[in-house]
Amino acid sequence: MKQILFVIYLLCSQWAASQNISQPKETIRDKLYSEAIRQAERFIDSLQAKQGIPGISVSVGTKDKILWAEGFGLADVENQVPVTVVSKFRIGSVSKSLTTLAVGKLVEEGKLDLDAPITKYGVNFPKKKYPITARQLATHTAGMRHYQNGDGLNCLRTFKTVEESFVIFSSDSLLFQPGTAYNYSTYGYSLLSAVVEKASNTPFLNYMQTAVFAPLGMSNTGADYSDQLVAQRVRFYEIQKGRVVNAEQCDNSYKWAGGGLLSTPSDLVVMSASLLNHSLLKKETVELLFTPQLLSNGVNTNYGLGWRLGMDKKGRKIIHHGGSINGGRTFVMIYPDNNLVIAITANALDGTNINVPEAETLANYFVK
Repeated sequence: MKQILFVIYLLCSQWAASQNISQPKETIRDKLYSEAIRQAERFIDSLQAKQGIPGISVSVGTKDKILWAEGFGLADVENQVPVTVVSKFRIGSVSKSLTTLAVGKLVEEGKLDLDAPITKYGVNFPKKKYPITARQLATHTAGMRHYQNGDGLNCLRTFKTVEESFVIFSSDSLLFQPGTAYNYSTYGYSLLSAVVEKASNTPFLNYMQTAVFAPLGMSNTGADYSDQLVAQRVRFYEIQKGRVVNAEQCDNSYKWAGGGLLSTPSDLVVMSASLLNHSLLKKETVELLFTPQLLSNGVNTNYGLGWRLGMDKKGRKIIHHGGSINGGRTFVMIYPDNNLVIAITANALDGTNINVPEAETLANYFVK
C-alpha cells in the first residue's frame, strides 16, 4: 500500500510541477526583453566588480515564465569553476519565506491553527510565562531571542533533529509578552519548524520536499548538509580588506527553517511566481502570508509571515526578503502589481551589498 501511495504522490508531484515554470539548465534570455537583459548584465558585471564578489547568479521572471537566468563569476575560485544557473547558493533567511509556504499548506489542510498555542501540537519545548502561537513565531512577535555572542559555536555541531537544536535557546526567557513587540528571530523559526513537523506528522525537511519543493519543481533546493556532498553547491567566501578568503566552516543543521537551505535564483523565482499564480497556495492563503502583522498597540511591523512588505522608490508595492549567512547573500523581491519577480544570490557575505536598491535597479529595466 505504501508503495502505491508513493507512486501516486510522484505522479501528482510531476503533474503539479508541469503546471509551473520550467526549470532552466542553461542561461535564459527572453528575446522580447533583450535590451532589458543587456542593461541588467552590465549592471551585474559592474556590481560584481565594484564589490569584488566571486560569484553571482540572477533570475528574473513573471508568474508565467522565467525571462532571464544567468550566472556571473566563479562558483569555485580555487578551481576556476564558473557559476551556472544550477549553481546552489546558501540563501540564509530567505529560508524563512520558503518555510511559510509549508505553513500555508498546513493551514489550508486544516492541520494547523495559527492562533492556537503551540503546546496543542505536542512540541517538546519548555513552558514559558506566556503561550506562543505559530503566527507569532512566523511574524517575529513571539518574544523569542535572535543570535547572541557565543551562538557561532553552533556551527561546529551537527543536530540530528529539529528539537535537538532547542538546547541553544530553550532555557531563555521570552523578551516580551507575545504580540506586544517585534524581534527578528531565526530561533523562532526553528521552533516553528517543529510545529510544522508535529502538525504534518513528518520530519521538517521531508515535508518541505513533499509539500513545497517537489510540487513546484524546485529540483535545486534543499538542505545545506555539511556532512554530505551536494552537487552544484558553490564554495563559500568572505571579502576581507579587498581580498577573497574562504568563509569559516559551518553546519547549519541548527536552523534549517530559518537559514539553512540551499537554492538557485531560478528556483526562488519559481517559488515566488507560485504566490502570484496560486499554483501551490490559494489566493486567500497567499494574502495571509503577505498581510503585515499588527502589534497589540496597533503598530504595523511591515512583516507578514516570512515576508517583508513595503514600497520602492517609485512607490511600487514590493514584497521581499533577504538572507545573510557565512559565505552567502541572497535577495528575493516580488512586484505583485507589476507581475515581476527578481532573485539574486552571491557566494560571499562580508563586503557584499545586495538589497532593495539593487533589486529595484534590475526591476526598472524590466518594468515598462
